[in-house]
Amino acid sequence: MSIDVVAHEDLVRLTKHRHPASISLYVASPQVGNGAARGAVAHDTETARAKLRAAADEARAQLKELGVAASESQRIGELLAELVGDRDFWGTSARSIAVFASPDGLDAYRLRNELPSHSAVGDRYDTGPLLRATTFPHDGYVLALTEGDVRLVALESDATHRRVPLDELPDDAADVLDVEKHGGGQLDRKRADGTLGPKVEQRRYASIVRDAVLAAIGDDERPIVLAASEDLAPAYREVSGADELLDESIGANPASFDDAELAKRGREVLERHYDAVLAEWRERFRAQQAVHRATSDFDEVARHATAGQIDSLVYDLEHRQEGAIDEFGEVTVAESDGPGTYALVDEIAARVLTTGGTVIAVRGDEVPGRSPVAAILRAQQ
Repeated sequence: MSIDVVAHEDLVRLTKHRHPASISLYVASPQVGNGAARGAVAHDTETARAKLRAAADEARAQLKELGVAASESQRIGELLAELVGDRDFWGTSARSIAVFASPDGLDAYRLRNELPSHSAVGDRYDTGPLLRATTFPHDGYVLALTEGDVRLVALESDATHRRVPLDELPDDAADVLDVEKHGGGQLDRKRADGTLGPKVEQRRYASIVRDAVLAAIGDDERPIVLAASEDLAPAYREVSGADELLDESIGANPASFDDAELAKRGREVLERHYDAVLAEWRERFRAQQAVHRATSDFDEVARHATAGQIDSLVYDLEHRQEGAIDEFGEVTVAESDGPGTYALVDEIAARVLTTGGTVIAVRGDEVPGRSPVAAILRAQQ
């Protein structure tokens, strides 16, 4: 069931959008039973649709209060009604839906992340929750590979996991490991003396698996943790060619692991990977700060972001102070939230993103300088 991958280009386009009648709607999937856990949208599409309709009605009422023309509000209503009626859209394993609508058009995303229900009205889209979900890197995949058994398990940011179907993997893929089925000959003789056979066959098998994995994940660039038998691990790494394949593997044969155990071990590898990435960034930050090419001063970061001078930004995904940042990067903190305000750190992150910088969302205590933002500046030209 479809999940939408939010590409970098999508984020840039959405954050650049400006129109006085812009609404942003986030709809969480319904809870399962009496517990707090949320299921897939497809498990209760009627409830999910009703939540979107209610949020849309409330947002359009706010547009009316702001003096937006009735024709523009009506156009938004038509776009949302079309989405609500699209049965194919709602048959999804997503845990939340993000919808951005204005008279100019509508964008909707079915997300794996469990984002809370939220709505906003203003002159721009509230991409903050979407931005935080896509720049807080704590998810990925585990690929379990043995002779005759291939599993791809997705590790979601909400600590859940799921099996990813490998529809392009032939049922008889492992047959290539048995050269006797391919007529014998010179290859068999070389395999017998250990000079060629196994490596050739293993690479062939690994290539078939690689193609099936790529077909399953598409443009998804989340990291992949390999869990393979000792003989197949080198072969898969040789043919993979994917930057997403992490250097560290799960150091055990996955044949005896169920998906839950694979997910547990995979998360341990992912955490070490992300910790190393962040540690390297902090080291760069300290080195650049010493030569005045990095800062964690909030006002300075806002000005540099507006001027397109930030190479990379780390920001606190839990910081929710609202306000406004003008075209010069001057910050005004709001006394209360409203249509003319937005989360300041989200706006800074959006400005960095739209000017070609990279953005990483972290927990507050992971940002250097006890600030909600820290930035490494671009080298002077």
